[in-house]
Amino acid sequence: MFEYIESKTILSKLRQTDTLFGINYSMNLYRGCQHGCIYCDTRSDCYQVGDISNIRVKKNAVDLLKKELAAKHIKGTIGTGSMNDPYMPLEAKLEITRQALQVIAQKHFPVHIITKGKLVTRDIDILKEINKTYCAVSLTITTADDNLAKKIEPHASKSSERFATIETLALQGIYCGVTLMPLLPGINDNWQNIENIIRKAVDSGASYIIPMLGVTLRKGSRDYLFKAFDKDFQGMKQTYEIQFGENYICYGSDYKILYQKCSDLFAKLGISTKMNFYEGKKDQQLSLF
Repeated sequence: MFEYIESKTILSKLRQTDTLFGINYSMNLYRGCQHGCIYCDTRSDCYQVGDISNIRVKKNAVDLLKKELAAKHIKGTIGTGSMNDPYMPLEAKLEITRQALQVIAQKHFPVHIITKGKLVTRDIDILKEINKTYCAVSLTITTADDNLAKKIEPHASKSSERFATIETLALQGIYCGVTLMPLLPGINDNWQNIENIIRKAVDSGASYIIPMLGVTLRKGSRDYLFKAFDKDFQGMKQTYEIQFGENYICYGSDYKILYQKCSDLFAKLGISTKMNFYEGKKDQQLSLF
C-alpha cells in the first residue's frame, strides 16, 4: 500500500560535499521504504518519518526536479538512497526513480545511487547516459549469506543478487562498488562474513568497498531493532543493553582487529576504500585579448 503526497522541494543542498560518498545534493523521491531492514536509521525519532513501512510517493517529484535543476548553474553530485531505497519493489511499478534519472541525464548532472535493489539494472540505459558526466552505483551488502540477509533485510534483494548486480553494472562500464555497512555486533561482524563480502565484491567487479564495521542506533531505530532481536536473535537485546546502553555508534569488542584485517585484505586484493568523486570541468578564464 502507498499514498501520494505533494512535496515543496526535491533536492536538499548539503552544506559541504559529503566526504564519504561525494554527494552535494540529496534526493528522496519516496518517503518510507519497503525493505524492512531491522537496523534502519530512518526509523530514528529525529527524522520524524513515522512508520517507514507506510510508503508515500512524491507525485510532483519529477516536475520539481526539472525546475530545480534548471535553476542550478553549478553541477554537483545528486545522491539518492540515504533515507529510503530508490529501488524498493514499488519502483518496478511506478518508475519514479527512472523518470527522475531521465531528467538528470537530460540536464547532464552527476549521480550517486545507493541501493539494495537489483532493479537498478533495469535503468542501465539511462545510467550509461549519465555516466558521460558521472555515475556511481553503490550496493549495500551486510552479509554474504542470503539466509541471514532475509532476517536482517527481509524485503531487499538477496545478497547473491546484489553481487550479480555489481557484475552486470561493471560489465556495462558503470562505476560501482559496495557499502559494507552497517554490521551488527554479534550477528554479522565476524571475520568470515566480512572476508566473504570483500572477496565476492572484488570477484564481481567492484571498484571500491567502503566499510563501517558497526551500527548507529538512536531512539526509534534502537527500539525497532530490539523488537527484531526478540523475534530472530534471542538474548541479543540484553547483550546490547549491557554492552552499548544508549550509545550512538556501536562497535563489537574486536572491531579494531577487524579493521586491520580488512586493511590487509584490501591492500592484498588491490581494492580501494575511497570513491572517485565527480570533479566537474573547471571553467577556463578567457583572455582579454
